[in-house]
Amino acid sequence: MDDAFTLLRQVAELLPGDAAAECGMTVEDARDAIELQEWEMALDLLIEIAEVHPVSLALWDTLAEAARQMMLDRSRRRCEWHGWEVRHGTVRAKLTLLGADEGGRRSAFSGDGQLRPLWDIGGRAADGQREVRIARLWVECVQELGPGETADVRLAPLSPEQWRHLKPGDVITMHEGRPAVGTATVIEVRPPRT
Repeated sequence: MDDAFTLLRQVAELLPGDAAAECGMTVEDARDAIELQEWEMALDLLIEIAEVHPVSLALWDTLAEAARQMMLDRSRRRCEWHGWEVRHGTVRAKLTLLGADEGGRRSAFSGDGQLRPLWDIGGRAADGQREVRIARLWVECVQELGPGETADVRLAPLSPEQWRHLKPGDVITMHEGRPAVGTATVIEVRPPRT
């Protein structure tokens, strides 16, 4: 197994030369960070570029291994998350949590894919009752999400095929018990890429 720094160099060589992150930084900027031994900055930049340009599962696995070796747990989980999306697709949505005074959560949660709430996505059981489905939750652009806050999220359903009927504009509800704790409007539904 190659070391993390060799893995970062390999990823930089595999990405298209004109690939850039949303912030405008390029693969060349990542190569410069590698040459300066700014390893964490190089990893973050390569992840941001890979998020914009469709990349293979193998590339995400390589970035996850580099992050693991660098002991950057959140970055590792982020890369593993994207690898899961390549294999299974993803649902992106704008989630608004209810405030504590509305019966919602009383505290913030970490947005790094560890929370597995229940979701009402419109399904019905054989007896006519609403069904809920489990999906892990990754919050984009912020470390945590608290009561009354809104953010774009990525959902990793336990059974992705049961979520394929969703389309942009659909409203789904998040549950952590009986009452809903948030509502989300679907932004995008991406199929698997493998």
